[in-house]
Amino acid sequence: MTVSRLAPWLSASRWPTAPIRLVARLGSGHTPSRSRPEYWEDCTVPWVTLADVWQLRDGRTAVITETKEKVSPLGLANSAAVKHPAGTVILSRTASVGFSAIMGRDMATSQDFATWTCGPRLEPRYLLHALRGMAPDLKRVATGSTHKTIYMPDIEQLRVPLPPIQEQRRIADFLDAETARIDQLLATLQRTLKLLTERRSAGVVAAVSGAEHTERRESTLAWLESLPATWQEVRVGLVARMGSGHTPSRSRPDWWSDCHIPWITTGEVKQVREDRIEDVHETREKISDVGLANSAAELHPKGTVFLCRTASAGYSGVMGLDMATSQDFVTWTCGPRLLPYYLLWCLRAMRPDLLGRLAMGSTHKTIYVPDLQMLRIPLPPMETQEQIVDAIRRQNARVDALTDKVQRQHELLRERRQALITAAVTGQFDVSTASGRNVTEGVGV
Repeated sequence: MTVSRLAPWLSASRWPTAPIRLVARLGSGHTPSRSRPEYWEDCTVPWVTLADVWQLRDGRTAVITETKEKVSPLGLANSAAVKHPAGTVILSRTASVGFSAIMGRDMATSQDFATWTCGPRLEPRYLLHALRGMAPDLKRVATGSTHKTIYMPDIEQLRVPLPPIQEQRRIADFLDAETARIDQLLATLQRTLKLLTERRSAGVVAAVSGAEHTERRESTLAWLESLPATWQEVRVGLVARMGSGHTPSRSRPDWWSDCHIPWITTGEVKQVREDRIEDVHETREKISDVGLANSAAELHPKGTVFLCRTASAGYSGVMGLDMATSQDFVTWTCGPRLLPYYLLWCLRAMRPDLLGRLAMGSTHKTIYVPDLQMLRIPLPPMETQEQIVDAIRRQNARVDALTDKVQRQHELLRERRQALITAAVTGQFDVSTASGRNVTEGVGV
C-alpha cells in the first residue's frame, strides 16, 4: 500500500514519513478458545473488542479505560492474545474500520485490532491524531463484501510523518485543545438537531389532537390525553378498508417473469423512515400479474396508506401508484370520511405508542394484525382533516429547513476538524503560533 494510494495528503508532509512499525512495536490480539470454560473464569484483564468501538465512533474519546469484556490470565497464556501496556495505541481494522484510541491501562485486544506500543521517537497522542487523520482513507481502502477489513500486511505498511519528538508533543497539545473545542460545538449542533426532531414530532401530535381547540374532553386513546369536544374517536377499520400483502411463491419462476407491478417490501421503509417523504413511487422489486393472481397479494389503489408491521415496525407511507405489498405490511384504503394523508400523520404521531404498546418480540419487533384491526384514531370533519394536513406540511417544511441548515453546519465543522488534523500532523502550519479558531468561521450554533 503506497502513501499515495492510502493518504495522498501524507505526501505534502514537511517531515519525512516512516512506517509506523519502525518507531512503534506493532501487535494485534486474539480471542481465547470459547470451548475452554476455564479460559473464561476469573477474568480480570480488560479486553478490547468491537463491542467497545461505540466509545470511539465520535472521535472524542482519546483514552479507553473500560471494556465490555475481560479475559483471564489463563486464557491469555494459552492463546495468541497479548497484554499491551498502558499508552499503547489501538486501531480497529475489521467491520468497524478506522476507529482508534490509547489504552489507559494494561489491556489485551481481540484480533479485530492492530496495536502500536510507541518507542522513544513517537508520541502516542501524536500517533493517535495521525491515525484519526487517516480514518477516512482507511475505510476507503478496506476490502471485503460483507465485513470490511484492513489486513495486517497493509497495516504493516502504514506510515506517519515523523517530526522531532518535542514537535510531536506540541502538535498533540494543539490538536487536543482545538479538537476538544470543535467537539463542544459539534455536541451543541447535535443537541439542536435532537430538539428540532422533538419539535417536529410534537407539532404533528398537537395537530392531529386538535390542540388549538379550547373546548376539550378526555380521550380514551392511549397516545392522547384529550380531544376537541366535537371530534369522534373511531376504529380505523370502520372508515377505511384494511388489507395486507403476500409474497408469491419463489419456487414458481413463471410467477416472477414479466414483473411490472410495484411491490412494497421492507426495502422501501428507508424512504419513509425520516417522515419527510409521504408518498412512495418507486420500489426495488416488482411482481407479475400471474404472481398476483396466484397468491394472497392484492393490488391496492393509489392513495392507499401502508404500515410496516415487522422488522422496521411502525413506519408508514402512502402509495403514490397502484401497488401491492409483501406480508410485512398492512394497508388501509380510505373511505369518504377519512383523508389518507390525515391517517398517515395519525399513524406517525402514534408510532412511539404502537411500538411501546403493541410491538412484540425481543430481536425483531412485530405488530400483529389483530391488534392493528382494533386501532383507533381521532376523526374530525373532512374539511378539518385537510386543514390539519396542510398545517403539518407547512410546519414541517419550516423545521426541515432549519434541520438541513444545522446538518450542513455539522458536516462542515467535521470536515474542518479533519482538515485541521491532517494539516497539523503534516506540518502545514506552525502549531506554536497557529490558532485553529478560524476552523469554525461561518459555522453558527
